[in-house]
Amino acid sequence: MTQGSQPVGTLEVALAHAARLLGSQPALAAQQANEILAVAPGHPQATLLLGIAHREQGQLDASCETLGALAIAQPRWATAHCEHAVSLGAARRGDAAVAALRRAVALNADLPDAWRALADHLAASGDVTGADAAYARHIKASVKDPRLLAAATALCDNDIARAESLLREHLKQFPTDVAAIRMFAEVAARLGRFGDARVLLERCLELSPSFAGARHNYATVLHRLNHSTAALGEIEKLLAAEPRNPGYRNLQAAILSRLGDYERAIDVYCAVLAEYPQQAKVWMSYGHALKTAGRQAASVDAYNKSIELAPQLGESYWSLANLKTFRFSAAQIGTMQSQLARTELDIENRFHFHFALGKALEDAGDYSGSFEHYAEGNRLRRTLIRYDASENTQFVRRSKALFGAGFFRARAGWGTEACDPIFVVGLPRSGSTLIEQILSSHSLVEGTSELPEVTMIARTLSERKTRQDPSRYPESLAQLSAADVRQLGEQYLRDTRIQRKTAAPLFIDKMPNNWAHIGLIHLMLPNARIIDARRHPLAGCFSAFKQHFARGQHFSYHLEDLGYYYRDYVEYMAHIDDVLPGRVHRVIYERMVEDTAAQVRDLLAYCGLEFEAQCLRFYENERAVRTASSEQVRQPIFRHGVDQWQNYDSNLGPLKLALGSLLPSYPQVPVFDESEGTST
Repeated sequence: MTQGSQPVGTLEVALAHAARLLGSQPALAAQQANEILAVAPGHPQATLLLGIAHREQGQLDASCETLGALAIAQPRWATAHCEHAVSLGAARRGDAAVAALRRAVALNADLPDAWRALADHLAASGDVTGADAAYARHIKASVKDPRLLAAATALCDNDIARAESLLREHLKQFPTDVAAIRMFAEVAARLGRFGDARVLLERCLELSPSFAGARHNYATVLHRLNHSTAALGEIEKLLAAEPRNPGYRNLQAAILSRLGDYERAIDVYCAVLAEYPQQAKVWMSYGHALKTAGRQAASVDAYNKSIELAPQLGESYWSLANLKTFRFSAAQIGTMQSQLARTELDIENRFHFHFALGKALEDAGDYSGSFEHYAEGNRLRRTLIRYDASENTQFVRRSKALFGAGFFRARAGWGTEACDPIFVVGLPRSGSTLIEQILSSHSLVEGTSELPEVTMIARTLSERKTRQDPSRYPESLAQLSAADVRQLGEQYLRDTRIQRKTAAPLFIDKMPNNWAHIGLIHLMLPNARIIDARRHPLAGCFSAFKQHFARGQHFSYHLEDLGYYYRDYVEYMAHIDDVLPGRVHRVIYERMVEDTAAQVRDLLAYCGLEFEAQCLRFYENERAVRTASSEQVRQPIFRHGVDQWQNYDSNLGPLKLALGSLLPSYPQVPVFDESEGTST
């Protein structure tokens, strides 16, 4: 039997020889494939080998052309589509690679490499949900052990309870099965138990250091746990082996952004967008990095490109609104309203549109319509979270009971002597970014961002495995020795070191929620400065209500919750004033606006800093600013923002009721009835 003039047996020998040459001598493999095609034109296997050989020699255009033609000629051959996708990816044509990989796995769902490549491309393109699903299919396709196949299927079906049960039983019998450990870590991550996932993946990598899939999972979990330095180290190990892996690069950009290395992050996003120019979410992430770096015009262009590609992506519109200085056109407002009219629009895009329209209509002077959108955006957002205002109130009661004057006297001199940090605390949207911008304009102070390290230390001290478990924090602080407390201070300084980019001796941590951890901060860093940024309760609370926070501010999506949270905060700060007099310096936002020079001098004096004129020209500071006020603090102070809440005064009844007697006492510190926890 012959094909063309070539006997079939001879043809098979020639194909096998060409395949063997691919890895070590791709040029000879290409020559062999061409000789086969000369006598058997269009032979599928020879064409496949030729396309791969071109790729191995770096001839990416030729490879894409050869394999693309093969995929058209053999539309049902999954391998042809898969290899075409690999070449498209190597040629930085990521969107086309995704399309080819989708065709490949549709034809043959048992291609683990194709699923993994698809997951990597989807991760790079910002499709987190799609990437997670593809990674799960990669696991299932990779599993050869029939005992694990049922668990892998459960993961693909998102039947987490069944997957967890099957894997737990399997690992009792086979505790060193790295595939099972990685799958169990995936279960933990999907349940939000990232600490457990981290431990499992560390064990997995201890048993199998070359397990790239587990290391990628590990880097992702570290990133979600805010262990950014460690996460970057892991992703760089992976990039050393696969420098062009799209999933690795996208995670690298996200980590670099969190570490404040925005220029590198921008470079990575640029490279990713060269390969995935049609990916709206990557354009949006690119816009975030540009905004923080102070490149507003470029960030607006990036957000608009995201909107052009995906008009239904509400977060891109909110990102424009969140610049605070951007004004929507009538046409853009109409487009957002049209999107909200679509019944199939999902809840996340819907609430982002509501927040964006609230800002757009506020700027247009339609305060009634604006409030309706703010209220609906908050209502929708609140359906996705769990928040109980009474838990925060009880935490404040417990903190006040523990942190008496005697508690601190008995521990005087504990902690590290370092005076590097300046903590700025309070309610979000109360002027903390303005204070940071003023202080970071001083030659001896560096602005960083809202750093998570104090919260992470407190979380460790709580000893909670799940949210349902009772917390031992802050009471656990009473059990610590002087050495323990000093170690915590040193840990904080060590973990925040990566955020410091200059030689300035002082740096700012402006995580607003740290007001709840002042007892811990004072113990471990007794020489740190603490500044309370306070704003009129209606102005501050309503400003938070208008803001969609990406994470961490669950109290802000209901007016009553905001009022109760503000009361708890003011009550606790009043207690700190009593037991640690003079420890905290309070900046009243309205006073800062009315008499900026005097307030700035007082602020600098509290921080032990000589006056420098550039602190009054803070708006000229070109540093990166990550918070919602990033564009506002690049302008001189205006009074406009002080009284904006008054346009909504008639809508704020629930907030006023929750604030109670705190409202008329502002800006004076109220006296609280210790037995009732109420102000008088």
